[in-house]
Amino acid sequence: MKFTRWIYLIVLLALLAACGGGGGVTPPGATRTSSLPTAQVTVIPAPSTDASLRAFLGALQSNDYASMYKQISTASQAAISEADFSKRYSEALDAMGVTKVEYNILSSLTNPQSAQVAFSLTYKTVLFGDFQRDFNTTLVLENGEWRLNWDDSLILPELAGGKHMRTEYVIPARGDIYDRNGNAIATTTDVYALGLVAGEVSADSEDAVINALAKLTGVSRVDIRSNYENYNPGDYVPVGEATVEAVNNSGILGYSGVQGSPYNSRFYIPNTAPNAVGYTQPIFPEEVSTYRRMGYSGNEKVGKFGIEKWGEPYLSGHDAASLYLVAADGSNQTLLKKVDSQPASSITMTIDSDLQQQAQAAMDGLPGAIVVMEVSTGRVLAMVSSPGFDPNWYDGNNINRGWMPEPSAYNYATQGTYPLGSVFKIISIAAALESGVFTANSTLDCEYEFTDIPGTTLYDWTWQDCQNEKLQTGENTCPSWPPSGKLSLPEGLMRSCDPWFYHIGYTLWQQAQENLIKQNLLSDMARSFGLGKATGIEQVAESEGTIPNATDGLDATSIAIGKGKVLVTPLQVATYIAAVGNNGTLYRPQLVEKIQPVSGDPVNVFKPIVNGTLPVTPENLKTIQDAMREVAINKRGTAYSTLGNFGIPTAAKTGTAESSAVEPDAWFAGYSMAGNPDKPDIAVAVLVRNKGEGAIWAAPIFRRIMEIYFYGKPQTYYRWESSMGVVNPDYGLPVTPTPAP
Repeated sequence: MKFTRWIYLIVLLALLAACGGGGGVTPPGATRTSSLPTAQVTVIPAPSTDASLRAFLGALQSNDYASMYKQISTASQAAISEADFSKRYSEALDAMGVTKVEYNILSSLTNPQSAQVAFSLTYKTVLFGDFQRDFNTTLVLENGEWRLNWDDSLILPELAGGKHMRTEYVIPARGDIYDRNGNAIATTTDVYALGLVAGEVSADSEDAVINALAKLTGVSRVDIRSNYENYNPGDYVPVGEATVEAVNNSGILGYSGVQGSPYNSRFYIPNTAPNAVGYTQPIFPEEVSTYRRMGYSGNEKVGKFGIEKWGEPYLSGHDAASLYLVAADGSNQTLLKKVDSQPASSITMTIDSDLQQQAQAAMDGLPGAIVVMEVSTGRVLAMVSSPGFDPNWYDGNNINRGWMPEPSAYNYATQGTYPLGSVFKIISIAAALESGVFTANSTLDCEYEFTDIPGTTLYDWTWQDCQNEKLQTGENTCPSWPPSGKLSLPEGLMRSCDPWFYHIGYTLWQQAQENLIKQNLLSDMARSFGLGKATGIEQVAESEGTIPNATDGLDATSIAIGKGKVLVTPLQVATYIAAVGNNGTLYRPQLVEKIQPVSGDPVNVFKPIVNGTLPVTPENLKTIQDAMREVAINKRGTAYSTLGNFGIPTAAKTGTAESSAVEPDAWFAGYSMAGNPDKPDIAVAVLVRNKGEGAIWAAPIFRRIMEIYFYGKPQTYYRWESSMGVVNPDYGLPVTPTPAP
């Protein structure tokens, strides 16, 4: 029963009685008057004990210890500072590994100045299950507010008298990461940090040392030699890392000038999709409490990027843990709870490590990205981001990190967004055909200039090549680069005729203004091809890119050739190229084949996931596929010089996209048509940043990827190579690829 209501009622009656007293008796039938004002009574309701307790316990649920401290009594605050109060709660909840707090108010008994309340708390934890406790405490009324008389027993009854809790952990080994063939990509093992002492490698063994180090570490011979020659004599020259087993088998430490510093570490195989695999690091001090609540001791290394971060719940396992009640002298008094460890699972990626390593080398040190994807599943077989980085740098025991700046783990294949250039024309021809305004038989005379927009002249790519030829020859004509002439719509894609696609963009925009076709048809088509939004790959960070709506006719012409504000990722391009190759299904790209516990069946086994279907009729899609095939095999096709003599049938599209740099970005994307059941067909997107034309720089890399995938190794030199993997510094105009020996 709550007495305060009776007290207020008695006071109210007394006030009313006082207002009626003094002044005599009013005769019957008379009206009593008085010069005294009528008394006004304000009734202040008593504060709610339940509301005060809920505010305190709600703050506990959100770890708001400052708000909790404000709600304890003055006497309690005098006994403990806010900092110590917060520390007591955070240490106790960290020790238990609390992930969630639930409460239930059981009863309250209120007196004028104090109240007795009973409530229950359930601490939910990752490691130890639930801790459920019942509590009884006193609230006191201070300045019109109920406040708790607090002591340690309100955290847990066992903590009365200043006792603490301590958790002792046994950390399981971190799970390994494998490629699709079972080859280790990331594992915990004994490692050597390898380096050279400048000037101390004997001249007669220098080549052998550099070759051996390149093979062990994945660092190019050119880079090792360059670094060695540019350090001062006697300086340590960092090279890279390799397993102790590999180093011992190589005999490299027997050479003069070679240094190896051993340590035990999470080791990453060189040049094996580092931007996708990621790396681990120790838990940062500011993160310790967060990880303790997740069941970690705080001393582990955890995934910070890529698969290592995405797969943290599987790769970490669960620590063995013992929770003790600790006396004031620091001795363990009582074992409250104990759990055994759960071993970590391993992750098998869809990546083919041999293809990945060769694809990494295929970039030849050029900046950009490569994505290789199975056409009919969405499996990512290789993901190259160049420049790459060495995940082993992030291990504090690796002495090489002290000699090298922190690398960038930025993934150009998934996070970088770039104008797409003419590879976008695949989407533009799809929009043109689906609009009903154009057919495969539509034609246009492709000249140097496009002048349909009043007051504006736009140029074909052949015009710029013509100007370059005039500069080189000093002549007023350019017989090597005539206009393309009359072209059907598929031939326009084969020749990558810019005026054809200016015409498409401008015409579709005009038709939309007259409400003859739906608004933003071209941009919506691009979005339906998966551009302007995330692919959903999940395992690595990705950007969405940008697909704008045209603001006017000129803007529409820019979008139609993949320029202006059109921005895409190489992963998005590989994804929609695969959809074109498989007759219209957009698969979600994936990097994980399976997750394998130590015992039992694997979980999360790869299954193709469909993101959507290209809104293109089979007839129109066949027109696009045939046109992309002509890009490679027709003598007038923009990729004929690279793919015309290629033994693997491919369909493709070149792209050259202006950027903020002096030279444009070079693109090439396509898919194989081999139909080999042992080698599923693949889609490949290649981006070479700020280098030049796609047909010159990106197309040869595309061919090399196809050679590696189908033949096991490169078959031809690049136009710019003096030998395999060695760039010719005197490279000038492109020449026909030379067969490699």
